[in-house]
Amino acid sequence: MVIIASILFLNCESKPKNTKNPINAVLVGASSSTINPKIGMFIAGDKPNRRFTGIHDSLYAKAVVIRKENELLALVTLDCIGLLYPDVDKIRIRASEMINDSLMLPERIIVASNHVHSGPDVVGIWGPSQLESGVDSVYMKEMIEVAALQVKKAFEGMRPAKIYAASGEFGEGWVNNICEPDEIDRSLELIQFTDTNGESIATMTNFACHPTFYDAVQNEVSADYVGAFYNHLSKSIDGEHLFFQGAIGGWVQPEKEDQSFEVGIKRGEELSAEVQRLLPGKSELKNSDIQFRNEVFELPISNSGWAQLAAAGVIKRDIDSTTTTEMAWFRIGEAEFITHPGETPPAYSFKSKEMMGDGPKFVIGLGLDAMGYILKPEYFEPETDLPHAAYLTRMSPGKEAGPIVLSKIEKLIKTP
Repeated sequence: MVIIASILFLNCESKPKNTKNPINAVLVGASSSTINPKIGMFIAGDKPNRRFTGIHDSLYAKAVVIRKENELLALVTLDCIGLLYPDVDKIRIRASEMINDSLMLPERIIVASNHVHSGPDVVGIWGPSQLESGVDSVYMKEMIEVAALQVKKAFEGMRPAKIYAASGEFGEGWVNNICEPDEIDRSLELIQFTDTNGESIATMTNFACHPTFYDAVQNEVSADYVGAFYNHLSKSIDGEHLFFQGAIGGWVQPEKEDQSFEVGIKRGEELSAEVQRLLPGKSELKNSDIQFRNEVFELPISNSGWAQLAAAGVIKRDIDSTTTTEMAWFRIGEAEFITHPGETPPAYSFKSKEMMGDGPKFVIGLGLDAMGYILKPEYFEPETDLPHAAYLTRMSPGKEAGPIVLSKIEKLIKTP
């Protein structure tokens, strides 16, 4: 499906449609749109030079915008293998331009990828050869425009809301860490925004598992189990549904069984059923105040392959001995969130949550960047016996990345 970008008028400052809002109320809006690639585009994940032959289920860009007085925050989730930081920034800048409100700063727009392996190549490394990018530049421009537009629509649709949270555990029996079986974060964290009549505006789900049921087997566009989750949940709960990936590095994968569409759908529906089971026991957050802090920094790159791909134009990113990336921490009421700039190990999720307060805790994997596997240093040791270490380290920025990311996590969470 070809994306048709909307014609936008930016001559005046955007304002939320609902102007009759109670003083100090939290305002929430949400929006979504498909971002399906064209048939014949390159598929991201596993082997390169694979092309789409059809569409099984749609890919989406989804956004929710939250405002409390003069604090504004937007969360965006994309059905793709992982947007690199320069493209994330394009969405943020474009959305801020569209909205044209002094409170909607680009850095307040958190863009995350859910890492589906049945979406288009948005990085470059799955093209026809090692030195030819698989990115379709026309698609990227359209996807960026559509994603930004969802932030604008969510902003314009904000209305007074209440915020609820629920939590549980999920995935026992089919979600595994195939490198370190005893290290896995099965947390299932939920936030639901409802209007003052109790109708759902948006539900946010945070869970860690690679969406790779169809990896290297199916050649149709699909959001994998996440797509089935969205479809099943939308039949029972109104509003938008947003899935945010967790810490899936080192290597949190599903039990793929026969890799049929039926198996992926079954697992997505099981996740939906668990969300529906948990939501009736949700608790309203005690407050809706928004806090935010972020840091842009240079991440060391000791993996020469990344720099070579960037120099060859396969990856559209400045990479030398370092590359620029960003992380963010924010709080909505008692709920705390931290972004991880790639696929981090479950150990980093646990450490993130240990530093947080007593409220709901969200780790957003591939948040603001998709800089490969951010690994624990022991994966790089010459005598390591960790399974798949050779592959994972080839897809990592390097040994220094993990400790630096962990130090940024601590700084962002613990800064007064």
